[in-house]
Amino acid sequence: MSTSFTYETTASAGSAEAIVRLISPSELKDQAAQWVQPQIDNALRAAQTKGLFRGELEQAETFATLGLHSANHIVFVGIGEEAGLDELRLAGAVAAKAIMKLKAQSVQLLLPQSILAGKLSPGAAAQALTEGLRLAVHDRLPELRNEKQRYSLAKLTFAPAAELADPESFARQWANGIALGHTVADGVIAARDLTNMAGNRLLPEGLATYAEDLAREYDLDIEIIDEWTALEQGMGGLLAVGQGSVHPPRMIVLHYKGAPDDAETWGLIGKGITFDTGGISLKKAAGMEEMISDMGGAAAVLGAMRVIGELKPSVNIIAVVPTAENMPSDRAFKPGDIIKMMNGLTVEVVNTDAEGRLVLGDGLTTAIRRGATKLVDIATLTGAVLAALGIEATGAITNNEALMEQVKRASERSGERVWQLPAYPEYKKQLNSDAADLKNSGGRYAGTITGGLFVGAFAEDLPWVHLDIAGTAFLDRSRGWEPKGATGVMVRTLVELVTEN
Repeated sequence: MSTSFTYETTASAGSAEAIVRLISPSELKDQAAQWVQPQIDNALRAAQTKGLFRGELEQAETFATLGLHSANHIVFVGIGEEAGLDELRLAGAVAAKAIMKLKAQSVQLLLPQSILAGKLSPGAAAQALTEGLRLAVHDRLPELRNEKQRYSLAKLTFAPAAELADPESFARQWANGIALGHTVADGVIAARDLTNMAGNRLLPEGLATYAEDLAREYDLDIEIIDEWTALEQGMGGLLAVGQGSVHPPRMIVLHYKGAPDDAETWGLIGKGITFDTGGISLKKAAGMEEMISDMGGAAAVLGAMRVIGELKPSVNIIAVVPTAENMPSDRAFKPGDIIKMMNGLTVEVVNTDAEGRLVLGDGLTTAIRRGATKLVDIATLTGAVLAALGIEATGAITNNEALMEQVKRASERSGERVWQLPAYPEYKKQLNSDAADLKNSGGRYAGTITGGLFVGAFAEDLPWVHLDIAGTAFLDRSRGWEPKGATGVMVRTLVELVTEN
């Protein structure tokens, strides 16, 4: 079911099944204020007196109107005292979850004075609320369930709860923010659905077909490099990882040229291991089913390219997705093997479960040979990042502080936390090999850093940032606007990054 979000210049509930009123702690303390309906307003004040609702973030209070209002339910949602972008996304998510419990199909959301005349532009506020509402409603759909069984909010109308100085300008900016929020949310949702696909439903060739459909839809140039062409081009990392599976690997390259006269070209590289058993260095059985998410980096890049195709910004992008299935077999690569990468470096394999960095190495070289001038790779690379940062932040490694600052600013706007880890020269020594130029694992200590630095060895001194999303791409419980399962993390950060003015 499609979702329609609109803005109306006056607050008339009409046929809305539910009314959502955003409210702050200071507004709640105003004893003379009128919010929705006198009796229900008094009931909210009673809840505030008892300490049940204080207008704080992540708080919601729902009242059945029992005929006192044309809507069936009134939902009050706290926005805290300083409603920035993150707070509005979270308030939208809390509102969405309350609406889902009511199974409401039509909703009016009333905007308080703190948003109408707050520090945020109307467009930014509308985008944040729209993203929070859309992304919190979207959840993982079991394979055997029909898409029609997934809850969808059919109609939501934003309306002001106070007078505006320039209602026409506000309405125009708010509508633009809604449209952008929808577009970005669609990219995140596409990445989530792709990541949640079962390993037997999504194979490297299937991921390539998905990219071809995306390229066709948005008129992007695309290259699909099969195993034979990969062999001709010397993609030893990709081929080694994929050789244990009966499903051959693919290197997917999407080209977007929105600024033909600009010499700068973004290289976005997403790890696309459609399932990771660990290969000969087999993973433990417990939790291995979550390795369907090992192509979360690829999903983020493809989701971002979907948004780019819609927005058509004036930038140049080469999106690269090295995709393979890491399986044990009589053909699989082994610890002790020496492989030659696309850029000529040799690698001693000491752990076949450190496979993502091998395909990413060839992915970076592929992007560079096609003209990329600055590189960002996204990967569910290491379990060590969970030990370091938990599920709260994406780990980052860089060779260029200016590019890292751009990524940080983008992540702040998107609300997707990124934490930079050190890249001291001493860490690189852990990758030294007696048998090759590098070994593919630096051991147990500082695993996230050494894994990232292995990838950075293929950046050829171009500005580069590595984003390890192993802790943020797939959750065992929902939080905020992110559901249990795939989160689609980094889609919004990548879009913010490449479209930064």
